Amino acid sequence: HYGPEDTYDVIVVGAGHAGCEAALAAARMGCRTLLLTLNLDRIAWQPCNPAVGGPAKSQLVHEVDALGGEIGKMADRCYVQKRVLNRSKGPAVWALRAQTDKIEYAAEMRRILETTPNLAIREAMVTGVDIGSNDEVRGVSTFFGMNFAARAVVLTTGTFMNGKIWVGRASMAAGRAGEAPSTGLTEALVGLGFETDRLKTGTPARVDSRTVNFSGLEEQPGDEDLRWFSFDPSVHIPRPQMSCYLTRTTAETHKIIRANLHETPVYGGWVEASGPRYCPSIEDKIVRFADKESHQIFLEPEGRNTPELYVQGFSTGLPERLQLALLRSLPGLEQCQMLRPAYAVEYDYLPAHQCHASLETKKFHGLFFSGQLNGTTGYEEAAAQGLLAGLNAARRVQQLPPITLPRESSYMGTLMDDLVTKDLREPYRVLTSRSEYRLLLRADNADRRLTPLGREVGLITDDRWSAYQQKQARIAAEKARLASSRVPENSELAAAVSAISGQALQRSQTLEEILRRPHIHHLLLAKHGYGPGPDLGLSAAEAECAEIDIKYAGFITRQEKQLQQLAAKARKKIPADLDYQAISTLSLEAREKLSKFRPQDIGQASRIGGVSPADVSALLLHLEVQRRRTAAAAAAASVGSSGSESDVEAVEQREAVGVAAV
Repeated sequence: HYGPEDTYDVIVVGAGHAGCEAALAAARMGCRTLLLTLNLDRIAWQPCNPAVGGPAKSQLVHEVDALGGEIGKMADRCYVQKRVLNRSKGPAVWALRAQTDKIEYAAEMRRILETTPNLAIREAMVTGVDIGSNDEVRGVSTFFGMNFAARAVVLTTGTFMNGKIWVGRASMAAGRAGEAPSTGLTEALVGLGFETDRLKTGTPARVDSRTVNFSGLEEQPGDEDLRWFSFDPSVHIPRPQMSCYLTRTTAETHKIIRANLHETPVYGGWVEASGPRYCPSIEDKIVRFADKESHQIFLEPEGRNTPELYVQGFSTGLPERLQLALLRSLPGLEQCQMLRPAYAVEYDYLPAHQCHASLETKKFHGLFFSGQLNGTTGYEEAAAQGLLAGLNAARRVQQLPPITLPRESSYMGTLMDDLVTKDLREPYRVLTSRSEYRLLLRADNADRRLTPLGREVGLITDDRWSAYQQKQARIAAEKARLASSRVPENSELAAAVSAISGQALQRSQTLEEILRRPHIHHLLLAKHGYGPGPDLGLSAAEAECAEIDIKYAGFITRQEKQLQQLAAKARKKIPADLDYQAISTLSLEAREKLSKFRPQDIGQASRIGGVSPADVSALLLHLEVQRRRTAAAAAAASVGSSGSESDVEAVEQREAVGVAAV
């Protein structure tokens, strides 16, 4: 029985980075939303590295922001340092990374949640999900006996479901250090027929910055040329930056680790859960790369008003009694004091092949899974899933069709597609190499790709939409100016261009043609008096957008053409009730995998492990045969109701020939 005060449109369980985005999206779309969390003081906490962005992750943040999410604004409001990684490479892999103040970040996110209309926050441990007789979600129940009703529920439990942390051989039940785990929910989900498994992750020790000798370490200051995650200029407020520092492991570091591998949970054999491949512990690095004499370690501030330093690249499963000696083997940390030990955490997750690409579960209407619960790692991956799950939960309540992002549309689309089509058994991290379309999926054009969709679903405000339209108009005007303005071959700019590119101007050329040359950038044009006039109001970021569009136009056009050729075949729908076991032309492995994953279209089917190109061809052939048989039956029925018996036989013969030909 649910009282009126305990009845909501959408309930979100967990207030990490996925939960916050999900709750904000649902509330902003007009749904009465309840956010339940184990601890109100740990909303949007950053228990590992307090940083946002990096390779591929920054593209996710830009995309979430372009759709109307919050993580990009949060990083811009709370950064202590910003740097662009991979700047020497092409724009497709440029990666903005912000070190953030974790205390400010959590407080600011809580403020935003508490001031958002339609959104209530409450402390509770959810232990059950109420399912109705038509396989629809009806609400949740809590440890202390409360029941809350909703037509859509989003689970974003992070590392808390039956979480256990390890420091050497010692362990305790915890979702993360100092916080109790969530118990009962895994068992409830298993009772509903879901498959669960265990994963692990870890975090390094924190040291007191006042006990570190920075004088001999390599300083890494923030970039003077500030970049922003959010496309909303209202959060573009420069702040003083703090430096990070670089140190390295030594022979003594490696000696301590090799002598004590048996003391770690993984090498000692008492934890078997898979950890993140792309964020290995220091012992993993030393075992896997035994020939390397040293590994980089970064010292990064956790905030403006705390002495804690995050020792990036130095997570370990060693006992606490050995960790201080290990830290003190690093240059600059010889006298350091450890404030928090490193630990590993293992937890329950639900393999995401049990969800559609909308993140709604295949078993129950209105139940969504999001974040680390789906087997991912990272705040950015969690935020992207949370936003999509939240907006689709709202659309479920509003009886609107779900939003799914095609793989080629975004890194978010790539992430969702990988989660639901691959049998992932280790924490998933987004990488630029995971996308076949990364030249099209750049940070600079995330708003052009996704903001119209954000506006359509109701997450982009009037002010944001107006700013977006004005920005695109300015970029279009600048591209038109560059295409029409010519530079004489004997001008100062022509000489500078020839010197830099190594190719002389044989004739007058347009600024567009000049920008296509290697190593020639918009700033050079402005330096020689060929920049846009002040009346255009073009920002540096907008000028860069115009330049990228021009410089890479040929490559972009080619990839767009390839995409169009693949899209028609890939988007061919597969009936939800198709019996793969009955298709004898499929391999046995393909029948098993397709039956398990239930892909929605040919594109998804082709990306499932164990489904070969030959299987895809056989599946396409089967679908075409079925289509023709259905068409023949419909035509025969139509003729039968109005024509002679010979007419019916003629239709059946023609279609039989067509099916045989296929």
